[in-house]
Amino acid sequence: MARKIGKDVLEERIEKAQEDVVKAKKKYDASTSMLKQLLDKRQALRAEEVMVAIAKSNRRYEDIINYINSSDSEE
Repeated sequence: MARKIGKDVLEERIEKAQEDVVKAKKKYDASTSMLKQLLDKRQALRAEEVMVAIAKSNRRYEDIINYINSSDSEE
């Protein structure tokens, strides 16, 4: 049989649970913000790497664009 808890204890547990949720949301928001920043930095580095590779390439711009836009089945 389930143990009955008093109204005061129940209210305290509810408040504690609400505080835990607020803390968890703040941590989640901070973590997702950091993840977005890191993913943006990685994307910028990759874009720069592609630009450097294109600049160093002896291929024409049009050839590179055509290759990138071609589907795998055409190769």
